[in-house]
Amino acid sequence: MKIIWLGHGSFRIESGDAVLLVDPWLNGNPSLPEDQHDAAVMGATHILLTHTHFDHVVDVLPLARLLKVPVVGQYDLMGYWSEAEEIETVGFNKGGTVTLNGVRVSMVPASHSSTFTTPEGLRSGGSEVGYMIAAEGHVVYLSGDTGIMADMDWMGDYYKPDIGILSAGGHFTMDMQGAAYAAKRYFDFKTVIPCHYRTFPILEQSAQALIDGLPGVDVIEPQVMQSIDV
Repeated sequence: MKIIWLGHGSFRIESGDAVLLVDPWLNGNPSLPEDQHDAAVMGATHILLTHTHFDHVVDVLPLARLLKVPVVGQYDLMGYWSEAEEIETVGFNKGGTVTLNGVRVSMVPASHSSTFTTPEGLRSGGSEVGYMIAAEGHVVYLSGDTGIMADMDWMGDYYKPDIGILSAGGHFTMDMQGAAYAAKRYFDFKTVIPCHYRTFPILEQSAQALIDGLPGVDVIEPQVMQSIDV
């Protein structure tokens, strides 16, 4: 399995015949150079969406049309998009699991919000979620944007993820210290990859507090477009 950070909360996850783009943010993403946009999305088979804030959703519909791939996400929003936007979707809900080209993806709760702006005002975009992604003997917990929550207790016990991709930039999500606390209390990760940081000055710029808080865990600070092979 290859885990490739596209900056901020965006990832490309490759396993066998599956190439999953998670919350792909290209245009306006200060972490992802424009000359790497094509390489970031090339060969994608599915787009996973965690919620509808602009920095996660702005490129999802254009990419779905350009790449001719389905968007996978929360049932209510996917049902609406399949009709109103005339794109292919895979809609399911928290507790459910779908198989995408051999990769099992389970939807789990997150604690955040999921809205978007329209000329008529603010609108709800379904509910915020995270994912457990199982392939090649690993289970990856992709937290999406979230704070610490009690649901992490059963999620860690039931799915037993060994890899955590944790939003940890603070202000909008857990910070590094909070992510270390959650990882230590609720999970038994062998590897942790922080994200949703370094993008803007308001976010944390270093993962040192996460590294210090998780002795014995391989905390990998991702580099944009560099593969982490697990």
